[in-house]
Amino acid sequence: RSQTQEQPKSEYVRGLLLGKSIGLGYVPVSFTFGLVAVQMGFDPWVAVFISLTNLASAGQFAGIRMLAGGAPAIELAMTPLVVNIRYFLMSLSLTQKIDSKLPTWKRCIMAFGVTDEIFALAAMEKEDVSFPFFGGLMTCPIVGWTLGTVLGAFAAELMPPLVQACMGIALYCMFIAIIVPPSRSNKKIFYSIVIASALSCLFKYVPGINQI
Repeated sequence: RSQTQEQPKSEYVRGLLLGKSIGLGYVPVSFTFGLVAVQMGFDPWVAVFISLTNLASAGQFAGIRMLAGGAPAIELAMTPLVVNIRYFLMSLSLTQKIDSKLPTWKRCIMAFGVTDEIFALAAMEKEDVSFPFFGGLMTCPIVGWTLGTVLGAFAAELMPPLVQACMGIALYCMFIAIIVPPSRSNKKIFYSIVIASALSCLFKYVPGINQI
C-alpha cells in the first residue's frame, strides 16, 4: 500500500521538476501579456483572471485585441478557436499515451494544461503519461504564467521600454531549448523540426503563399 501511495507522489514531483523550466520561461512572456492588457485599458485583475483560466498565449493576445476593438461575439469566439486549434491535435496525440480507463474529469484537467511546451515534454516520455506526472508537469507553467501576468499588470511602469520589447522572444528561445537537444539522437524529431521550419519559411517569405 505504501508503494502505491509513493508512486503517484514521485510521479508528480518528477513532473513538477521537469516543468519548472517551462514555468520560468512563461514568466517574461505572460509579463508582456499583462503589460499589453493594461495598456489596452483592461483592469489588472481581469488580465490575471484571463491568464489563470486560459494558459494560451497567442489566443489571449488575440482575444484582448479583439475585445479592445469591439469585435462581435461570434468573431471573438472563432478567432481564438482557430488560433488554438493545434491543441486538438496535441490532445488527440496524448490520448495514445494515457490510460484508456482514466476518468473524464481527469482528462479535462489534463486538457487544460496542454500547451506547446508541456505537450513537447509529455510526448517525449518513453513510458505512458500518468495523471500525477502530467499534473506536476503543468503546475509550474500555470503558476509561472499567472505570476508573470501579475508582474506585468502591476509593475510594468518600472520596466524600461527596451526590456519590455525583448520579453516576447523568451518563449521561442525556451521552446528551441526543449526540442533541439533530443533532435540530435532522434531522427524523427530532427526531420519534424526541419519540415516545420521549411513550412514556416514558406508561408512567411514566398510571395502569394505568405498571404494565406
